[in-house]
Amino acid sequence: MNICVIGTGYVGLVTGVCLAKAGHKVNCYDIDQGKINLLCKGVVPFYEPGLKELVMETLSSGTIEFTSDLLLAIEDCPLVIVAVGTPCRENGEADISQVIAAVKDLACLLNSYKVIIIKSTVPVGTCTYIENVIRQNMKNCCKIDVVSNPEFLREGSAIRDMLYADRIVIGSDSQEAIKVIKEAYIPFGRLIFETSRESAELIKYASNAFLATKISFINEMASFCEKVGADIKDVAKGMGFDPRIGFQFLKSGIGFGGSCFPKDLKGLIKAGEKIGYDFKIIKEALNVNEIQKIIPIQKLRNILGDLDGKTVALWGLSFKPDTDDIREAPSLDIIAALLNKGAAVKVFDPIAQDKVKDIFPQVISGQNCYDTVSGSHAVILVTEWEEFKNVDFMKVKSLMAKPVIIDGRNLLDAQELKEMGFVYLGIGRK
Repeated sequence: MNICVIGTGYVGLVTGVCLAKAGHKVNCYDIDQGKINLLCKGVVPFYEPGLKELVMETLSSGTIEFTSDLLLAIEDCPLVIVAVGTPCRENGEADISQVIAAVKDLACLLNSYKVIIIKSTVPVGTCTYIENVIRQNMKNCCKIDVVSNPEFLREGSAIRDMLYADRIVIGSDSQEAIKVIKEAYIPFGRLIFETSRESAELIKYASNAFLATKISFINEMASFCEKVGADIKDVAKGMGFDPRIGFQFLKSGIGFGGSCFPKDLKGLIKAGEKIGYDFKIIKEALNVNEIQKIIPIQKLRNILGDLDGKTVALWGLSFKPDTDDIREAPSLDIIAALLNKGAAVKVFDPIAQDKVKDIFPQVISGQNCYDTVSGSHAVILVTEWEEFKNVDFMKVKSLMAKPVIIDGRNLLDAQELKEMGFVYLGIGRK
């Protein structure tokens, strides 16, 4: 099938290359000519494991092309996927202006039947609104179907999530459109769930809100564990054996970040406000998460006292491992709080270091784990990169001014570090 993908950001590019990998002929369109020029050379503007290699492979095989010519991109494509950004406005509302701009440009060029997928995360009712926008801007009379097909990609494992999706949600009442989409997804061979556009739009928000709430719940339990002498790792494990609960998203830590959870929770709260509904649980999930981000600062002050003049190292800056995304990352709140209290901050992250340096030029960039902790009074493990498990901690101790570790992800062996002479504090650990 010939498929057009509008937008070459995170979702659009991953979607496009995976469809091309599956054997479709994919045209990826973006208004940014500079980005298109880079992609044509195989240069990917962000980090995602395996993505660069897949871009190169599909470029070489000719199953993908990148263009800033929308008319060329949609030509002979029965399926057009809109995957542009929907960032969060200052008031928490989802900004769908990029989606509207994209479909207005598209509408002017339509001259044959198209199935238009809205893959961007949008508020409930957006597909209906978008359909009206397209019809109002069409110059030629032709049939269209606008369908909700939300993405469920996780940064760090997005290619696998696309190629081996646990479910594909299609929101449409048009059997003709559903048939076209099913044909596109045949190579993936996964469960396809058909529903209304409104339900499909809400499934994405509801899924992220539930997972974020689960994280905030276990983090509240972690705070309680510290006060009563329980260990959150044992508590979470004991809970996880219950099949109604499961083990996933029961890892306590310093909160969630990234481009989805915070944005989608705020967007859902704002959507509720518009119709007079108060999402009490979701609001509290966000409140708990904000508190969780600065817990390492409280723990440091309990150990070191005044942080003015102290040097604190951070291991990990991205909101999760295997990505360079620092949007809403706990590291940003921690760095801001440390600098505000007069501490010198040294940082190391395998991928995201330069992005943080752009925001906080006063931080000191380390070359590796050891360089970063040299002379530090404490190290905070912020992101659970795999390489932090394999550090020579005796060497780390010899380099530090004080052997203090705040393990914000409960990644390390507490007993082993204490036996080495470290002051170790995790989140919710006994």
